[in-house]
Amino acid sequence: LFSLGWTGKSVFNLLDGWVAVYTLLEDGRRQIVQFALPGAILGILPSRRGPATIGAQALTDVTVAVIPVPVLTAHTRTEPEICQRLVRSLARDCSLAFDHLTSIGRRSARERVAHLLLELFTRYRAQWPGNHIEEMTLPLTQEQIGDATGLTFVHVNRVLSAMRKEGIVQFHYRRLRILNPDRLIEVVGLDTETAMGWLERRPWT
Repeated sequence: LFSLGWTGKSVFNLLDGWVAVYTLLEDGRRQIVQFALPGAILGILPSRRGPATIGAQALTDVTVAVIPVPVLTAHTRTEPEICQRLVRSLARDCSLAFDHLTSIGRRSARERVAHLLLELFTRYRAQWPGNHIEEMTLPLTQEQIGDATGLTFVHVNRVLSAMRKEGIVQFHYRRLRILNPDRLIEVVGLDTETAMGWLERRPWT
């Protein structure tokens, strides 16, 4: 959708599909900072003159609404609910960023991978309230999971293999199946009340 240094005059409302929001180091190493799901608003720049410090790459076929900034600005003046949605979107992004920073800074490799899988599972399931699915399409490679958790491909593979052998989750051919939700929550280290809040969360729109 856009890359680092982008100075476009539009924002993108993701209607369908998965997008990886990332940054790059000078030597080409990539850090995925967020996986955007339908409802996400992408491309809001940190300032009017500053270029994008992140990029957004589609991981699947996507459908986006491209909204020119002047159009968005005009509508926010007459439709306060648009401002409210933008604020909620930015607050959600900050919450996810803080959570991911905590994972990389303090959680073990096993906890990082488990936390990411549980987060994506609950966000995906929230798209259909009341649907208690335990299996989903997860269009990520183990390398991309590593880019999001600060781990190597080999380390991610070892963690996923161990959790599969323990009957916690199964990730195969980009299909994620939750085999033991209680055990997964235990590995992540969430308290019961927070975990239930995740599982009952309404759509991220």
